[in-house]
Amino acid sequence: MSEITVRAQHRCHGGQLGFYSHESRETGTTMRFGLFLPPAASLPPALYYLAGLECTEETFLIKSGATRLAAELGLALVAPDTSPRGADIAGEEADWDLGTGAGYYVDATAEPWRRHYRMQSYVARELPALIERHFPVRPDRRGIFGHSMGGHGALVVALLEPERWHSLSAFAPIANPVAVPWGIKAFGAYFGDHPPLWRANDASLLMTGRRYPGRILVDQGLADRFIDSQLRPQALEDAARASGQDLTMRRQEGYDHSYWFIQSFIADHLQWHARDLL
Repeated sequence: MSEITVRAQHRCHGGQLGFYSHESRETGTTMRFGLFLPPAASLPPALYYLAGLECTEETFLIKSGATRLAAELGLALVAPDTSPRGADIAGEEADWDLGTGAGYYVDATAEPWRRHYRMQSYVARELPALIERHFPVRPDRRGIFGHSMGGHGALVVALLEPERWHSLSAFAPIANPVAVPWGIKAFGAYFGDHPPLWRANDASLLMTGRRYPGRILVDQGLADRFIDSQLRPQALEDAARASGQDLTMRRQEGYDHSYWFIQSFIADHLQWHARDLL
């Protein structure tokens, strides 16, 4: 694993949980990721999880409770960081919802972000190639899911290259970023005044004109304080109806935007992916 630096490795539910770093061609920075390998005799499929604003490669693997069930199901879990770090861009650390920890899984085209903030290409291409080259996972079966900003990223990545992703789900995704403050701020910075790029990275607008060939599961908490102002799940449902997309949207009474919500429904999502990947 000459390309990869091992930061930590732990025995976990009979498998191996590791945290790693490598020099990224796409971002031009050192990128970090977490990986759980189940105690399986054969090559497991890899399920990629994209975390939300302010999170790191550790957040999901520590907080979600996913590793126990992934071990039982025989799924590998891959958790990339949420942005480049240390790119030395002016303003990169100024706001919690832009720059560090807030890469939005897009390929920026506007200055000063375009050189380093290439998270879409990193997640969709570079990281899977690295994982499949260095770890015992299947190269022909991949799933993707995420939360909030990461739910947006998972939906867009899979809609843009559906042949590369064989299962898909999301927790409380930013479903219509061109129409909400988080998305307007991020897209304005990363793409500038270029509406076609905004539309090309909005899951609801993408889904209106195209379908992911498989099923999609989305869970949304009804006590989520961001549901109307930032997430707009109805826009995704409207897009699914327009395109005929197979979308299961579950609204969960009493649940908020936290990892307690994710913990509560992570088993459903892992089993959803397992049915399509195994």
